[in-house]
Amino acid sequence: MTRLLLVCFLSLVISRSVHAQSFTMEQISSYPFPTELIASPTNQAVAWAANEKGIRNIYLAQGPDFSAKRLTAFGNDDGQEISSMQFSPDGKWLVFVQGGEHGSNWDYNIGINPSQELMMPKVQIWKISLPAGKPELVGEGDEPVISPDNQAITFIKNRQVWSAALAGGSPQQLFEVKGSAHSLQWSPDGKSLAFVANRTTHSLIGVFTQGGSQIKWISPSFSRDVSPRWSPEGNRLAFVRLPGGKGEELPLLVQRHSPWEIWVADVQSGVGSKRWKSPETLRGSVPTTHGGFNLHWAADNKIVYLSYEDGWPHLYAMDAEVGPSRQLTKGNFMVEHIQLSPDGKSLVFSANTGNLAEDIDRRHIGMVSILDGSMSMVTAGEGIEAIPVVLSDLGTLAYLSADHQRPLMPTLLDLKTRTPKLIGKELLPSDFPSAFLVKPKQVVFTSSDGMEIHGQLFEKEGGPAKKPAVLFVHGGPQRQMLLGWHYGDYYSNTYAINQYLAEMGFVVLAVNFRLGIGYGYEFHKAPRTYWQGAEEYLDVKAAGEYLAGLAQVDSARIGIYGGSYGGYLTALALGKDSDLFKVGVDIHGVHNLSTRLEMPEGYEKAPDFEKAVRTAWFSSPLAYLDSWKSPVLFIHGDDDRNVQVSQTTDLVRRFEEKKMPFEYLMIPDDSHHWMKFTNLVLVNQATVDFLKKHLKP
Repeated sequence: MTRLLLVCFLSLVISRSVHAQSFTMEQISSYPFPTELIASPTNQAVAWAANEKGIRNIYLAQGPDFSAKRLTAFGNDDGQEISSMQFSPDGKWLVFVQGGEHGSNWDYNIGINPSQELMMPKVQIWKISLPAGKPELVGEGDEPVISPDNQAITFIKNRQVWSAALAGGSPQQLFEVKGSAHSLQWSPDGKSLAFVANRTTHSLIGVFTQGGSQIKWISPSFSRDVSPRWSPEGNRLAFVRLPGGKGEELPLLVQRHSPWEIWVADVQSGVGSKRWKSPETLRGSVPTTHGGFNLHWAADNKIVYLSYEDGWPHLYAMDAEVGPSRQLTKGNFMVEHIQLSPDGKSLVFSANTGNLAEDIDRRHIGMVSILDGSMSMVTAGEGIEAIPVVLSDLGTLAYLSADHQRPLMPTLLDLKTRTPKLIGKELLPSDFPSAFLVKPKQVVFTSSDGMEIHGQLFEKEGGPAKKPAVLFVHGGPQRQMLLGWHYGDYYSNTYAINQYLAEMGFVVLAVNFRLGIGYGYEFHKAPRTYWQGAEEYLDVKAAGEYLAGLAQVDSARIGIYGGSYGGYLTALALGKDSDLFKVGVDIHGVHNLSTRLEMPEGYEKAPDFEKAVRTAWFSSPLAYLDSWKSPVLFIHGDDDRNVQVSQTTDLVRRFEEKKMPFEYLMIPDDSHHWMKFTNLVLVNQATVDFLKKHLKP
């Protein structure tokens, strides 16, 4: 008996030591996340913004050594992001925006105050004289562009176009138009400025010319014209034309083609003509992956764009005047983060393809020649490489890279030697727990209707024979979780949470459900999803059942968490399948979809309007409160500009009325993306603590 007790005691000690927490939530969340990576047009230099525990600053790396030099000295965890970074054409200035929340769906250029200052911070434009100047405030505004002659910063303020001398001087309004101005584009000679004027029912492309007395409207119509792009000679504009106004009330529960066209116009006359029309198929619809149309006017009179028409988001090129389009990238992969090289002859991009079978769940860097269509992948392996830019020598790439242990860092690659060089390694805190992070495993399983679903499984070796499990559901839903640290800040954070849960002793599965990117059009734009039937939930349930079927998982201890769209699917899981999902954390989720369908004004309405409203209701978590038995933690920031906080306040009210138990965490004045680091750590810790309390790893 004594020996048996000793053996049991030793087994317990060993089990606990295997799953003793080796790092804190603050440590795993403390990586310096890089954003806004840009290359100088004239010098061998790159710059980026780094978020170091909520303190955001700009770094410059200049050749030949490319050591990281901090250009700004912002010192507070105040939630003020840095965006719209750009070098001047001569490489002597760097301009950026501080403030706002540019990952928002609305009010992105309105100040945000997660630090609860007495006065709301403004969205402001700053400039830095390189290489050693100090930041100088230009003024309030957003969306700056620097003129080709290096003389002016032009920007948007109060929906109108303003300008300030780059060398100094007070900002002045440049002109005034009806509606909201945006998408500023200087002509190559710096004499004219193209812009979009949004008039609500339609939008127009306008051109302002310095010294002129009138705005010239380019091929005006009743359509929505967007994305103006100058020809290299500056005498023509390419743009995208979308339908304007409001069409017939067609059935709501039927997928249909979303048309778009590419037009080319002569600037002097303002006369334009249709150059290309999208195929009238579902795949030919308006692209919704990163960069949208990705319209560029390249060298040799070529116009390039992105289309899903062959079933994957790929690049195409055509002569600006005549002839058919040519497909530049081909294969069962997607391209995103697309950049035109400085000489206009090639495109660089991120793609989920490579020489390894698992690369569909990674990102690597590719290049394609616009002239002859030759394509090559320039990075490979088990890492993550994304968001590339070409340096001024045309022989060096900069991009952001990571692997399953090392978070994202700026990286240089010589295209001849293919030797990568990390920049800013010293910015990673010395106590960052890279050595303790597990390598996620690609898993593939089938949903109940036959859809193939990918996921990443996180599990620490050792521990008890039966472990609790957690399913993570991403948001978007146009996202893809990867086999390593993510290139997006929100999902880099959830990757950190998944690693922390694995370290706690959970088996963790991140599921890439239908509606996500990376697996082709039919997966990305699957029918009968979201308010039209929520069939993507089949994939979430299948992921939970996959976990329950693993030999090492205790099927009675499976939890779920997710944010935004992932919060919606978490709430749906808890409402529909509390027997499978025993506990959940619903972070700024959507809970009532029927409110998306308001009774139209006037006599006409969609023939299936009542059916659509009913379908939307039964696609909503609110419809399943009577079967919701699992404990839940609700989390929401009340300055959320992606999901209205009312989606959670209304659900909480229902829980209170039904006397259903719940826990909650309200974050005053912060947004969807936890702009303040201390709030991010608070939310992360609350999430894992709640799961731990109920699932007991």
